[in-house]
Amino acid sequence: MNTPSDPHKPVEPVARGPFLLSTWSFGERANAAAWPGLARGGSALDAVEEVCVFCEDDPDIDSVGFGGLPDRDGRMSLDGCVMLSPEKSGSVCAIRRHRHPVTIARLVMDHTPHVMLAGEGADEFAQAHGQQQEELLSPGAAEAWKKWKQDRLPADQSRDQGVRPFDRDSTGNLFAAGDDESRWNNNHDTIGVLSLDEHGLMAGACSTSGMPWKVPGRVGDSPIIGHGLYVDPQGGAAVATGTGELVMAICGSFLAVEEMRRGAMPREAVTEVLERIAARSDLEPTHQVAIIALRPDGHWGAGALRPGFRFVASDATGHHVLQPEVVQLPGT
Repeated sequence: MNTPSDPHKPVEPVARGPFLLSTWSFGERANAAAWPGLARGGSALDAVEEVCVFCEDDPDIDSVGFGGLPDRDGRMSLDGCVMLSPEKSGSVCAIRRHRHPVTIARLVMDHTPHVMLAGEGADEFAQAHGQQQEELLSPGAAEAWKKWKQDRLPADQSRDQGVRPFDRDSTGNLFAAGDDESRWNNNHDTIGVLSLDEHGLMAGACSTSGMPWKVPGRVGDSPIIGHGLYVDPQGGAAVATGTGELVMAICGSFLAVEEMRRGAMPREAVTEVLERIAARSDLEPTHQVAIIALRPDGHWGAGALRPGFRFVASDATGHHVLQPEVVQLPGT
């Protein structure tokens, strides 16, 4: 695996061959796992699925898959989606018995006329298509939930009331805020990934365990096409991460892609999304949103509402852990 780059060092924001762009610094090792296949001529679709599966299996990543944190009642549910074009996408939400929502979403895309399956029906569909039933709650997440139940009264988790995600390193623990248990506040996030392969095919995927301690049944932006992820070969691709309700309010990923379809560069498209969110009167100090974007010609960009976001750009030169050039509210 290549050594991650200095996050302050400029990296040319245009892909000149196979390329991966993923959210958060833990995407560095996930990208590294998927890179060999993509570099050998593999498909962008296979690559984005492999990045997500890697994160879904890693118990150290506390916002995705097996390492993610449960709902208010201590039960896990997972969401995810995959997309190639407006005509070709798949999504699942609120699955409880299978670890890999992006893989299931791809099965929905490939084997049904539908876009989204939810809940028990999605789990039954996964079972019927050979997916292994697995325990979703990791020991670490179970202990975290017990700690939360002991120290906190039940609360309405329909709003994000905890410290926003801050990506300090590549451990996968987004929600650490020092050495104490404050890391287990009400936070949520995703792995989002975009890819361009040597054949010019673009693909995207997004996977999450959702908001920790959420009201059971809550679904955020991540599995919703046009909110957490959108891919249009005529315009580009974008993934959103952070406070899902803010992204859902403006169809964030669709907006970024539509701006690129009209001719905007990724940086301009990302800025438009963040400006719309920043202008909202109900924005709270704890809110965070970040966007990564990729055009069919290889130009890419990233931005965040507030400091703390990291992302990873992978190409033939290595896996570069970077800070976004655009931070809408830099002093917060």
